[in-house]
Amino acid sequence: MSIQIRPATLDDVSALVDFNQLMARETEGKTLNPDTLSAGVRQLVDTPAFGFYLVAEQDDQIVGSLMVTYEWSDWRNGLFWWIQSVYVKPENRRQGIYSGLYHEVQRLGEQAGNVCGYRLYVEKENTQAQATYEHLGMVESHYLMYESQ
Repeated sequence: MSIQIRPATLDDVSALVDFNQLMARETEGKTLNPDTLSAGVRQLVDTPAFGFYLVAEQDDQIVGSLMVTYEWSDWRNGLFWWIQSVYVKPENRRQGIYSGLYHEVQRLGEQAGNVCGYRLYVEKENTQAQATYEHLGMVESHYLMYESQ
């Protein structure tokens, strides 16, 4: 089956919110505040300086998506593109949908001309996703991630 990859639009906000809710439940057992999530998705789609979403469509249905945000690297004088909020519907997994999304991110990064690398984070226990990322040529970073809220 043919998969089309395209930038998300405001018409896709509902699907992106649904995917983010499903991903948060599946990976972290969390339920996200729907109003906050909807506003956050809409804000990113409305503000290209923050990043962008890509969606994968099959038979006119959105079956996968990811978000890209930017991190400036003074060491490299370029941007890292952070891949986040990755979701593919369970019935559509193992069909090359994430690979298609990732290759489009790389194509867009090459086109932008100032991208020095691609990064993402993954749950430590999500070995299936880790295997997918490694299959696509990504390697585990030597950095640990810390946060505060």
